[in-house]
Parts: sequence; structure tokens; C-alpha cells
Amino acid sequence: MKKGIHPENYRLVAFKDMSNEDVFITKSTVETKETITHEGVEYPVFKMEISRTSHPFYTGKSKLIDTAGRIDKFKNKYANRAK
Repeated sequence: MKKGIHPENYRLVAFKDMSNEDVFITKSTVETKETITHEGVEYPVFKMEISRTSHPFYTGKSKLIDTAGRIDKFKNKYANRAK
């Protein structure tokens, strides 16, 4: 293993899934500005949109995503700027 290439600032970080409010703690070097109290202990928090507890592959549940509506909203919002 090469020396000097691995970060040394590992610490416990709370990762929070924003879609279902699930929180899990693991060691990480991710930079965060916010903190959260989990089970009486304060941790730096990293917010995620999806994790193993909300991803359809792991949960077996699929979510219907309105991609057509999102595209239409984007086109309507920026239609005047293209001219």
C-alpha cells in the first residue's frame, strides 16, 4: 500500500436520507457545515437524496417520477431566455 495518499481526517459522520429521514453513522472524510444530534450525540451531517433505505432496487418498491412534468416546467421557465 502506498504511503501518504490516504486521508487521515476520518471521523464519525451522520448520513441522512432526505427522502425518508433515515440516518446512519459511519466514518468518513466528507466536509460538512451542519450538525445533527442522533441518539444523544452530535455528529456532522451529510444530506443525501437517496440511500439503501429508499432506493427502489433495495426496497423492492418503485416510485413514479413525473419526468414529463419536470421537462415541461423547465421548458416553460426558460422559453423566454432562448429568444
